[in-house]
Amino acid sequence: MSIQGYGANLESGDSKILKIDEQYQIWLRNSQLTGEIARKMREGIAGFRYTPNISLLMPICDTGREWVEKAIDSLIQQVYPNWELCVAVGESETKHVGKILEEYQTKNIPLKVANPGVSADIAAVLNAGLSLTTGEFIGFLYPDDELSPNAIYEVVEVLNKDSRADLIYTDEDQKDLNGRRVEPFFKPDWSPDLFLSMNYLGRLNVVRKSLLSEVGGFRSGFGGSEEYDLLLRVTEKTNKIVHIAKPLYSRRRIPRSGVPEKEAYNRESARKALQHALKRRQVKGQVLDGYGGHYRVKYDISGRPLITIIVPTRDRVSLLKRCIESIESKTTYENYEIIVVDNNSTDRDTLRYLDRSKHRVLRFDESYNFSRINNFAVRNAKGEHLLFLNNDTEVIEPAWLEAMLEHSQRPEVGVVGALLLYPRNHPTSREGTIQHAGIVLGICGVSGHAFRNLPMIDVNYFDLHRVIRNCSAVTFACAMMRRNLFEQLGGLDESLPVSYNDIDLCLRIRERGYLIVSTSYAVLYHHELATRGRLHPPEDETTIINRWGDIILRGDPYYNVNLTFLREDLSLAPKSFDVKALSSLFELYYSRPDLQQAYPEVMEGNYERLIE
Repeated sequence: MSIQGYGANLESGDSKILKIDEQYQIWLRNSQLTGEIARKMREGIAGFRYTPNISLLMPICDTGREWVEKAIDSLIQQVYPNWELCVAVGESETKHVGKILEEYQTKNIPLKVANPGVSADIAAVLNAGLSLTTGEFIGFLYPDDELSPNAIYEVVEVLNKDSRADLIYTDEDQKDLNGRRVEPFFKPDWSPDLFLSMNYLGRLNVVRKSLLSEVGGFRSGFGGSEEYDLLLRVTEKTNKIVHIAKPLYSRRRIPRSGVPEKEAYNRESARKALQHALKRRQVKGQVLDGYGGHYRVKYDISGRPLITIIVPTRDRVSLLKRCIESIESKTTYENYEIIVVDNNSTDRDTLRYLDRSKHRVLRFDESYNFSRINNFAVRNAKGEHLLFLNNDTEVIEPAWLEAMLEHSQRPEVGVVGALLLYPRNHPTSREGTIQHAGIVLGICGVSGHAFRNLPMIDVNYFDLHRVIRNCSAVTFACAMMRRNLFEQLGGLDESLPVSYNDIDLCLRIRERGYLIVSTSYAVLYHHELATRGRLHPPEDETTIINRWGDIILRGDPYYNVNLTFLREDLSLAPKSFDVKALSSLFELYYSRPDLQQAYPEVMEGNYERLIE
């Protein structure tokens, strides 16, 4: 496939200049469920080996008649026919919606109604509806939501592929009062740390009924966050969680009175649910308000373990001095040591500074090999935890070490990464923009930095850069991990001397079942490329593709296939395209010196230029 031919199939310009909702209208046009597609789905149902009855649970407590009808109509229009609707009506709504429900019952649809009583709270209303269900799986449909016609079909298709699935969730969007679908949320796959920061699973959750019974159904005392509390308990019992990367339901934007008071009440209920979750899990910590109205689960630090901060350097003493001084003057955690690894410095001022340093200075007199330099430093480290740090970084947040250590101590976590920002007067960006907030596999070839060049203070993509969440990898410009795990894995791979050695280690860590965590509460400046420039040797690219190409092509579980693979801004991909072909394109580029010479801007991140 030629570069020119491949580029003709992409609308890279659209997503660069259009706002997210405009991008989404293009996406919807390219992804709409046509009559022909629906017909093929119905034909496909005949080939399903498993056609379960899916119970949809709908609580009605404070909703207008029009929205109830739209929600039920969206269920009636489902491609998959084996479902039942179990409605639980709060006492104040009985007269309001009773006649509507009676009308639907006369239409011979599988509809059951429960009236739990005068004093019933929302949890009791939900449990009353739950008691009516007969399906093996229970889904939740709220009266101000609408399902896409293929929603239940997609769920059952998943169950036919993986009968062990216990919890299935989907992407979502919103509908404005004009019926226009807006604000799409294309979600990551199961991310346990993100779920403790926000209830990103949303509302179309389909759960195995036996599991709901095992956890005891809905609980009172969590008003407005009953489902969050329920799903926290469910996800403690199973890891068989499947994500359908399609927006299969829409939340309706309905103006409501008393919204600030209700939101405050719901937030307190969610915080309570999270606190209960920590107690059940026997985790010591507290639930704090996080950035952007989300939550921060702050884990208690056990003891005061020694952290070894490893800083490789060569000449450019001003960078190293700024890095070390920022650590010394701002860091609130006191039990750390700094090891500076000098790799062939010749500058007199640098050598003088190193000779006078109060920190340990190790001399590494071989040619530059980032992996070997750090492995060498680890053999001389005393710390229980290792902090790998570039010399072109600068501490911003004083509690940065605590914010990373609290996760590095967790036995299920392998590596912790920080939020890195571009500094003042950076040549490619303005102060306060993001350089690194986790690594995404498959963007622009092997990988890219999520949110690069976007303003840190903006919402960006659902505030995901400002919460604690899981990633496939993080940059070792600033990363922490337990020393014993680093040694068990044999350290960084020295056959990757310049690039992708951090990604390789992260993928080996994930291969063993550990989580990679990105925390927004450890914040530093990164004067990126100040020391050695942007280096992506073709040999390193070839090595990482040969070793991890199948994983990269499979797709990053913490990203979403509907988001762009051409940039790092989490905008949408207006047209679907072959990720394998895109990766092959970049592999071709890095194997061809003539292409690198013809398109040098690709090395600097201008990937659209390559596919034009």
